[in-house]
Formats: sequence, structure tokens, C-alpha cells
Amino acid sequence: MLLAAIDIGTNSIHMIIVRIAADGSFEVVGREKDMVRLGAGGLEGRALTAGAMQAALQTLSRFKRLAESRGVDDIVAAATSAVREARNGGDLLRSIQDETGVRAQVITGTAEARLIHRAAVHGIDLGNAPAIVVDIGGGSTEVTLGSATGAQQARSFRLGVIRLTERFIKDDPPSAGDHRRLLRHIRGELGDYLKGLAKSGYGRVIGTSGTILSLGSLALGASPPGTGMGLHHRRVGAKALKRLRAELAGLPLERRLQLPGLDPRRADLIVAGSLLLGVILDQLGATELTLCEMSLREALVLDFIRRNRLHIERVDRFPDIRRRSVVELAQRCFVLTDHTQQVARLALELFDQTRGEHGLDERAREWLEMASLLHDTGEHISYEKHHRHSYYLIKNGDLRGFEPEEVEVIALVARYHRRAKPKKDHPGFGPLPRSLRRAVRWLSAMLRVAEALDRSRGQLVRDIQVDRDAAGWVVRLDSRADVELEIWGSQRNATALSELLGAPLRFERLRRSARVPPVQSPTQEGIQ
Repeated sequence: MLLAAIDIGTNSIHMIIVRIAADGSFEVVGREKDMVRLGAGGLEGRALTAGAMQAALQTLSRFKRLAESRGVDDIVAAATSAVREARNGGDLLRSIQDETGVRAQVITGTAEARLIHRAAVHGIDLGNAPAIVVDIGGGSTEVTLGSATGAQQARSFRLGVIRLTERFIKDDPPSAGDHRRLLRHIRGELGDYLKGLAKSGYGRVIGTSGTILSLGSLALGASPPGTGMGLHHRRVGAKALKRLRAELAGLPLERRLQLPGLDPRRADLIVAGSLLLGVILDQLGATELTLCEMSLREALVLDFIRRNRLHIERVDRFPDIRRRSVVELAQRCFVLTDHTQQVARLALELFDQTRGEHGLDERAREWLEMASLLHDTGEHISYEKHHRHSYYLIKNGDLRGFEPEEVEVIALVARYHRRAKPKKDHPGFGPLPRSLRRAVRWLSAMLRVAEALDRSRGQLVRDIQVDRDAAGWVVRLDSRADVELEIWGSQRNATALSELLGAPLRFERLRRSARVPPVQSPTQEGIQ
């Protein structure tokens, strides 16, 4: 089914359209956003202004038409700080329903915090440690502490960027007095709660929302040329954010409007946002912030799935969000087949039996397995140049839980499973650090051979045995039938791996008397 989820925020109204699979997974197929400043002049119990309400109605009417044009089956909508505080918030909700047919619900601050936490842990791999999630909105800021299963502590504070700017920022650029009053207020509101969280032993601090993503983007600067990396799952140091905070504090609005990468519509609010985020990180004692592009709108989708009892079978089968997102992409592209699982199994055998030569770690082993499972995704577009199509689909396939550079490595390994070998002038490959370029070379070389070892796509090779002899390296195949085609194909595709191993590489069928027992790989255990 298709679902539209709308977040009616104090600063912006967001909509995503998602396709929900029968197993409860979803993918985003459309995004819309409009910064209407619904809460401008209408916080602290005051009425929403007529202009702001009209702008919100126009935006929601347009979103409703867009959703209907996409054929959505249902729409869920939630309103936050501006509507829940305003004395005429109920009037707006009635007007929305009368004019658009959308039934929006006001959610409490605590409910908003818990929902945002759910979205963040859906998109960021926490490992085994709890995490703190921070969302800075126009009217409120939500701070939670919890694990991948949910928030154990959740609070919402009336500390949004519109609220703080309207109340405390009087001069341009903000005066020292503006800063003192603003910081004193923030510390007074957050102090005790953040001090308690700082003692919790959290693993990382995750930041969501447009304000935090804007600050993270400014602090990181532009992505390296050719990488095309987004902000999701990227880490930004607290020191870099502190330097940015000092820079923003001294710039007048006219200069902030010219900052590359900053949406001009946020320029008047970004100073308050940077000071608020700075206090939070300082009092938590955090050294870095992990950026997350998932927030309340994705949480509304997850909540819809939960409330409608659409049990997510894939979560039960693949509790690791990294593996789960890879499997989801493979299934969407119809490539989670016996062939790709066989290739993954054989690639891991090559990795394991040549560890002494490549010296790569377990993280690289996982990249190889994921790239092997996804190497044929490009066939979903066309077979011709499908290795390049695979690169594009993996890069844009919503692989949750992976760092941006990890996604780049996986995509490149799949891209180089056939045809050209990696070159420094190739987009994506050249900008990578030297260690990751080395990993891509080794992993793609192994994938080339593993792919050829199932050239007939009949899964004839039961196991392989890699040895070194006087003539070089030999890969002996334990098979259940004739594997002449596999040997021929592997020999043709062994050049890259042979060069890395520093000696010739040949393939031969293992004699029946010398067969070794087959090894079941993690790929077989986790997917079949």
C-alpha cells in the first residue's frame, strides 16, 4: 500500500509518501516540504495568526492533491508544538479537515519525543549501547535516552528556534546581552535533565530535524567532489560545531543569508539553534554528533504499521538493520536469488582463505557479503551495463545503519564485479581514503571470481579450497557436477585477484578422494 505521512510542525510542514510491503517494511517514494512558519507570533499560548493558518491550509491542500495523484491509500498527519499550544489550534484542525479532508491529530510533547526516538533508531545503528536523540524544532526541542527498542526517558522542552529567536534575539547580529539571556534560559530549562543523561553511559548522540542537519552541513562543509554523500549517519565533531557557533554569532543576517549550504529561510533562526545545540552537547559532555535524516514523519509511518498490526516479518528474521536493509533492497530489485546467495558464500570463502594476504577486517568482510548479495541489482533496470546500474541503485537504496563511506564501498565493489577495474579518476572511487580504495580493490577482485564460480547459475560448486604451491595460487572446486564452465569463467576473471596476490591463480576441480566437508556460511544461515 501507499501511505502519506504529514508532520505539521511549528516551522515547516513535511510530507513523505511511502510504499509499505506486506511484511511491514517501507520505502520513501516521494518527499515534500514547505516552511510556512506556522508558529511565528503564535507561541506561548497566543493565537495562530490568520496569515500563518492560511499558508498552512494552502500547503496542506497542495500536499493532499499530490498524495492523491500518487494514488495513496491513506494519509496520517500529526501537529506539534504550535498547534498544541495555540488557543485556536482546534480551529485550524477543523479547517484542515473541512478543506482538505485530512484528519490531523495533535500529539503531546512526550509522545513526539518517543516517536522521534523510534525513527532515529530505525535509521541509525546503535550497536549495544543506548543513545541520546535530540530534535530541535521551531517550537520545542525533544531529548530522549533509549535503545533500539524504544526510549526509556523522553522529554519535550519549550525551546524551539522560533520561540527562542522571538523572545531573546533583539539585535543583528545578536548582542552579548542577547547571548547571555538566551544561554541562561536554555541552561535553566535543560540543566538537571541533561546532567542526568550525561551519567547514563550513552554510546552516541543523534541529531535530527532541519536545524540540526543545517548546522551539521555547515560544520562539515561540502562533501568531497564525486562522493555524492548525504548527511544521514555522518558524524560531526562538537569542536567543529563550537567553531561554527562562534562564527554565526558574529555575522549579521545579511551575511548569514549568503552562507553556502544554508537555506536562506533558516538564516534568521540559525543562531538560536546553534546556541541551543551547543548547550546540549556541552552539558552532555558529547564529543561528536551523528546526523539522522529520519524524524517525526518516518515515525508516523512506523507507528501506522505498528497500530495496524502489520507485523514486520523481516525484522524478526533480520534483527540487524544493516542486513535487513540490504535484504529489502535485494528483494525490491528481485535479486535475492540462489545465485546471489551462492556468490556471497563463495566470496566469503575466498576472503577467509586469503586473510594472510589481504589483512582486511570483519567490517570489510561484511561489505563483501552485502555487495555480493546486491551485485546484480542493476539487472532490475537492464542487463547491459548492469554493474553501473547496481552502483546507482545501491547508492540510492536507503541502506540504513551504514556510514556514508560504507555505502560507497559496497556500491563500488558491486560496480567493479565486471568490466573495468577500479581507477583513481573514477567518480566515487578516487575521493575515498587510501585504505578504503585498497579494500575496494581486494573485495571487487574476490567478487569477480565468486561470480564466475557460479557462471552456470546452477550452484554446482559446493566448496572451495585455496592453496599456494610452487606455480602460484590454486583454487580447487568441490562440485556436484562438471564445472568446466565455472573454471573457464573464473580463469578469465582472475586477473585482478591474481595481481593482488602477486602470483598466478589457477582453478581446478577437486579430486573426489580429496574433498573437504562443505562449510555453511553466515549468508546461508541468515537468509535461507
